[in-house]
This record gives sequence, C-alpha cells and structure tokens, in this order.
Amino acid sequence: MRAILLGVMLVLTGQAWAQQEVSSGTGAELRGVDKVDGQISNLELSNKEQAELGRLTVELHECRYPADDPAGDAYAFLTIRDTETKKILFSGWMVASSPALNALEHPRYDVWVLRCKTE
Repeated sequence: MRAILLGVMLVLTGQAWAQQEVSSGTGAELRGVDKVDGQISNLELSNKEQAELGRLTVELHECRYPADDPAGDAYAFLTIRDTETKKILFSGWMVASSPALNALEHPRYDVWVLRCKTE
C-alpha cells in the first residue's frame, strides 16, 4: 500500500514539476543527522561533488529549482553509499519541501535537501 501511495505522489509531483520551468543550481545545501548521538551536519556540495557523513558517502549529481523562484522548492539527485561497503543505500531525487516523499531509509542517518546553490 505504501508503495502505491508513494507512486501516486511521485506521479502527481512529477506532473507539477513538468508544468514548471526549472533551472539548475551550481550545487546544494543538505542536512544530515546522526540519530544515535543527535549530531546535525550541514553539507554544501557542488554538482558532481561528494562528502562523508559518518559512515555514509553523499554524492550530489544535480540540484534544480523553479526558474521564477530561486528560493522555491529545490530537488536534488543524490546517490548515498555506505562508505565501507560501497553499497548504494539511496539513489534518486529528494525534494526539499517533502523529505519523506523519497527518503533515505537508514537506521542511523537521515539526509535531506535544504536548498540549491545558485552561485
């Protein structure tokens, strides 16, 4: 049931994006939290850059935002791997306004998009 609901939400969200002209940012600001010790980390990544967050390697491929509203709803394509095993834990688009829509499912870490960098 959850998968069906997620699929419907992605289709509807995708239709809204398709109707909206978007621009690509030069990078993104992300936030991560270690749920065990409560440590919060902000990551500023340029497109095609990666950084480590605890045992995770977070790679930003691209960040997009509404062309007419640079402060508007950002969405970024991320790949998140376990640093030691290199196993991909998440690969896809994350939406700043709806981090739970397409989230990293990890027992220790959460990662989400805050905004795109425009310069």
